[in-house]
Amino acid sequence: MSFDEVQGGLRFPESPRWHEGRLWFSEKRAGRVVRLDPEGPTPVAEVLADPGGLGWSPSGDLLVVSMGDRRLLRVGRGQVSEVADLASLTRGKCNDMVVDGRGRAYVGDFGYDLARGEQPAAGHIVLVDGSGVARVVADDLGFPNGSVVTADDRELIVAESSAGRLTAFAIGDDGSLHSRRVFADLAGGVADGICLDAEGAVWYADPLGCEVVRIADGGRVLDRISTGDEGAFACVLGGDDGRALFVCTYSEAASADPAGPPVGRIVATRVAVPSGGSP
Repeated sequence: MSFDEVQGGLRFPESPRWHEGRLWFSEKRAGRVVRLDPEGPTPVAEVLADPGGLGWSPSGDLLVVSMGDRRLLRVGRGQVSEVADLASLTRGKCNDMVVDGRGRAYVGDFGYDLARGEQPAAGHIVLVDGSGVARVVADDLGFPNGSVVTADDRELIVAESSAGRLTAFAIGDDGSLHSRRVFADLAGGVADGICLDAEGAVWYADPLGCEVVRIADGGRVLDRISTGDEGAFACVLGGDDGRALFVCTYSEAASADPAGPPVGRIVATRVAVPSGGSP
């Protein structure tokens, strides 16, 4: 199975989402959120402190993680406003995010200042509710990254990149996370961005292994597709039937470069099982 290029010349594409018949993504080093229209890329919002995870509120407003200044932003009616300042609850940059069916945003943070060479430390998941109130709902996580929520809004699965596993939490009525368990041990793999399919399996993008992997609850590998010599940083299922697997690729060396050369791509292939609706 091979990939076809959807869009090239990007400066670190990340956090892809399929929404209202279009592919959306954060172009981190360009400081913008982009929607991919038939005519080409359309800038949607400027986020100079590195845009990260994306989602939508129940009213249809775009929510964006501003990684560098650790804020959750709202884009609506052409305006960008702050939903919540997460700086007092996090350490290092904020990262990816998933928004559940009730409009609650779950945001992960690095746990330490990676750019300044700090020693690795545990990260957190911060819940931001619909009114903008934020609180920590999970801690002691190994670099929490991509997240998904099951269709019934009862379980959240997060990639712990530095721990080499996917971890699941039950979601309480108040949005709290509990009953932590290992969804899958990746046996040396590294999960960055993830997405959920209709059979409850997770696709994860491995930037070091240069592949995307489909894995079942319990850890059985169901499929894997190489991205060649390009690191796979995030993935999402979309398209008209939910069977297009979009993958954001970049080089591992370029990802550490703040100048961010435009060598990133979004590629796609067809898969058998459609999207499970998250992220």
